[in-house]
Amino acid sequence: MQPLNDLDGIKARFIAARGYWRPWTDAMLRANPGFLAHYAEYAGHPARTGPLTPRMVELIYVALDASATHLYEAGLATHLRMAREAGASDADVFDVLHLVTMQGLSAVLQAADLLHEAAPLPAMDAHDPMRARIAALWPAQAPSLLRLAAQDRGYVAVLLDFLEGGAPAGGLAAAERMLVRIALHACFTHGDMAATRALIGDALAQGVSRPEILQAIQLGGHLAVHGAALGATVHARVQAAGASG
Repeated sequence: MQPLNDLDGIKARFIAARGYWRPWTDAMLRANPGFLAHYAEYAGHPARTGPLTPRMVELIYVALDASATHLYEAGLATHLRMAREAGASDADVFDVLHLVTMQGLSAVLQAADLLHEAAPLPAMDAHDPMRARIAALWPAQAPSLLRLAAQDRGYVAVLLDFLEGGAPAGGLAAAERMLVRIALHACFTHGDMAATRALIGDALAQGVSRPEILQAIQLGGHLAVHGAALGATVHARVQAAGASG
């Protein structure tokens, strides 16, 4: 651990571990250097010790920062750059953005399930071809999609079209898509544990390993630092205004 009076060393170590330096880190360095020294270790641990490649780590960060539950542009720009440096293609990135767009579906499914409980409708016919399409495209949440289809078949039909046709050709592998979806749903900014449970079961069944899943989950935790980043930035601004006044 860097000595807390070695501010230049803490800064260098932080940049090496996290790949960026911003005004908030500068403010934090002056006010609480121990935060940065330990945060670099905490935030860097899942990225550097798990089995996922740097490319996949950065693509998960892209998903988390682009997510409608977070929308952190500064982090998104950083991780897009780092994803490209790690070998991610444009197709990879736009595949991730397609999955980001689908993040809101789990809330629709859960709310529609509540409506189905309150006012149930007959189940879809066992031989309906839509059943096979749902099972192929979105197996982790197939029961909810089937119940939703009983309520609004047209919505599910266009949704399946978007699932099937909205992603670019040549993007992520199936296991990589699963990891991005798990990260999006497990992250504290979304925190949908029902969907996360279903996705984990589906991922394990498809051969995704426990360490890969755990790493995808852990990558989302330290995004809460963006609250500290805002606080440190505003604190520096307020302090500067007070000094000038």
